[in-house]
Amino acid sequence: MASAALFFLHLLFLLSIFQPSFATRRLTELVQNSSPLLQYHNGALLTGDISVNLIWYGNFKPSQKAIITDFITSLSSATLKSQIQPSVATWWKTTDKYYSKTKKPSLRLGKQVSDPDCSLGKSLSDKHLLQLAAKGEPTNAVNIVLTAKDVAVSRFCSGRCGTHGHGSSSIVKGKSNKFAYIWVGNSETQCPGQCAWPFHQPIYGPQGAPLIAPNNDVGVDGMVINLATLLAGTATNPFGNGYYQGDAGAPLEAASSCSGVYGKGAYPGYAGDLLVEPTTGASFNAHGTNGRKYLLPALFDPSTSECSTLV
Repeated sequence: MASAALFFLHLLFLLSIFQPSFATRRLTELVQNSSPLLQYHNGALLTGDISVNLIWYGNFKPSQKAIITDFITSLSSATLKSQIQPSVATWWKTTDKYYSKTKKPSLRLGKQVSDPDCSLGKSLSDKHLLQLAAKGEPTNAVNIVLTAKDVAVSRFCSGRCGTHGHGSSSIVKGKSNKFAYIWVGNSETQCPGQCAWPFHQPIYGPQGAPLIAPNNDVGVDGMVINLATLLAGTATNPFGNGYYQGDAGAPLEAASSCSGVYGKGAYPGYAGDLLVEPTTGASFNAHGTNGRKYLLPALFDPSTSECSTLV
């Protein structure tokens, strides 16, 4: 009973400091017409050795998990030389330009937690997301909650494809540590026209033929786009007072300020000039580990004040 009470108190503490920072890719803003200058709000950025922990909520196939884990391992600068260019690691290095004096983050794949039976049910609130994120590492971590295609999440599809924010671990010696977290949902059956574009026909706006997904999974390839967008925002604005423009509750960040841009020549309804795999016809702009190919969003480059694309 005592241990249960301590867990409940710890959970109450976690929920009491829940501070979400919503970031989403909206099809009403398929392409930003001009790149806003992101302002620095004097807060901490992610620095040092960062463990990227994955919390799988719901049923994911091993092949789907491999797409995500290969993407995470591809981010490391240690894999830069082994990846064909343009690469995921090169894409991630654009975030280095946000760091002048502080130590740049080094990302590594950490622990993975699976909850295939959906212990909290299949309709989740923001508080549920934080509760799941707390299953990752409590310090020096980005804990990523990935929900399966049959799991509903508050405001999923109606206003967002994913979000990032932060929580705090339990108090030790009068201090608590912050951890960053991300949630991304699989939109394959719920709203692929909003959250898996350009691999699915958009639900509104300019209509063009959907692109073929590089890993032959519209839902998970769409998740990679949203995960990449939120990872860039998390690194450069982890606690809501880093680099962003606009409303702190719905900020334009390193990737979301370049919404809808994946290659040069992008315009509303057109992702840009991309690479095409000759055997499958799939579109991509980045090579990863294990022969993977991905489509990644443009990142705002603070040195040029423009959206930077890999191709």
